[in-house]
Amino acid sequence: MGRTSRKRSKLARRMVAASAALLLGGGGLVAVNVYANAEEGSDRPPPPQNAAQQVSTISCPDVGNQLSEVPDAARGEVDRGLAELDTQITRAYTRFGQVQDKESVLPPLEEQRRETIGRIDDALDQAGDRPETPENIAGMAPCTLRADDQQQQQGQEQGQEQQGQGGGSNNGNGPAAGDFVRIQSVRPDADRPRDGRNASRGTFTTSCGRNENGKFNPDNVIAAPGVRNGAHHMHDYVGNQATDAFASDDDLANGRTTCRNQGDKSTYYWPVLRLQNGKDENDAQADGGGKDQNVGEIQTPASVTLKFAGNPVSKVSAMPRFLRIITGDAKALTNGDANANASWSCTGFENRQLKDKYPICPEGSKVVRTFRFQSCWDGRNTDSANHRTHVAFADPRTGACPQGFRAVPQLVQRIVYDVPPGPGFAVDSFPEQLHKPVTDHGDFINVFDERLMRRVAKCVNAGQRCT
Repeated sequence: MGRTSRKRSKLARRMVAASAALLLGGGGLVAVNVYANAEEGSDRPPPPQNAAQQVSTISCPDVGNQLSEVPDAARGEVDRGLAELDTQITRAYTRFGQVQDKESVLPPLEEQRRETIGRIDDALDQAGDRPETPENIAGMAPCTLRADDQQQQQGQEQGQEQQGQGGGSNNGNGPAAGDFVRIQSVRPDADRPRDGRNASRGTFTTSCGRNENGKFNPDNVIAAPGVRNGAHHMHDYVGNQATDAFASDDDLANGRTTCRNQGDKSTYYWPVLRLQNGKDENDAQADGGGKDQNVGEIQTPASVTLKFAGNPVSKVSAMPRFLRIITGDAKALTNGDANANASWSCTGFENRQLKDKYPICPEGSKVVRTFRFQSCWDGRNTDSANHRTHVAFADPRTGACPQGFRAVPQLVQRIVYDVPPGPGFAVDSFPEQLHKPVTDHGDFINVFDERLMRRVAKCVNAGQRCT
């Protein structure tokens, strides 16, 4: 996919969004947004938001999170089924905004989900040696409507504070003023665990660019392999250039890389960040873009840092080749924040990190996204059915890995954006996730050659700073 021009005016642009509410059947509300642009120096404040406004979305049980084990013989059918469930929710959410009637949306969605979940269940049975799965997997078909009460409350609290700054909005499905907070008002984070005697204090930094060449697609080769538009939002890619929905391990091993060290052919990707200024991007009529309610100008990062760090209490082992890790949860709005992990901050304020808010940075400060990936590995598997249980986080208080896991170098991604001051941006998301910051996530496939990965571990364990 190409990209539109990124040239900006010398004057910082401020986005002003006025929101009106359209009453939907069943008591929910969906925001309808009107975009306007104001140049620096304009003293026209945005129209006040209705304090009673709520945004409804569709909330469905996440079947994939419940499948911790899937036999290899069933993996393809299960992955396709899970991707189909995502597509069904996306279509139902779009229809909900059109027909304004939950009764014409939720029952058909439940019927579709019941059929798809049934096929997943059958695939598990037919594969033999069926692992334990929730007894009520068929009971996960019904979905509900949910009002974004937190957004309503916080939007009311911050409406006065953000007068003159503008409000975030994205084609009627978020974000809203309540999703932003001034970074100066955030308390500094608690200290991290202190390094112990056996700590691995070194780092290895790999330089793979900022996606200057504009590699995007709405696929997710980890969570939805073999499915086009499996993510329903656009991803930025650095590193391996062969990455798409159909890339095999061999494809990745033989792919080109943007990494300076050609021994690193790893895949690094995350949802794009867009300016919410009402301007179309080249994907305005495409899957993952406008068709999935992801609109606005895609922003190329000002910088991307990919660093592998150590463990505060132990040495690290080399990662296995083709290890897959997803950090964060793209469905955290409806799943809850148990797996949410991305952090938001501003340059000059990175001792203050946000997980469920976008930062409003002061003039001269840039927006920072940070992903600290799981750094404990089960020693056996390069992936798991729910893409989570083969890796784990170290204990936040002690730094130790859970029993049965070993420490590996921790990938820390730091992505910086030079965007206009104020709440005028958002990450891409599944449409029903309303572009919430808590849904941000990062994906990584280790395609270091084994010799270089051993060097990474050695460097980290020796306390060196390597590139």
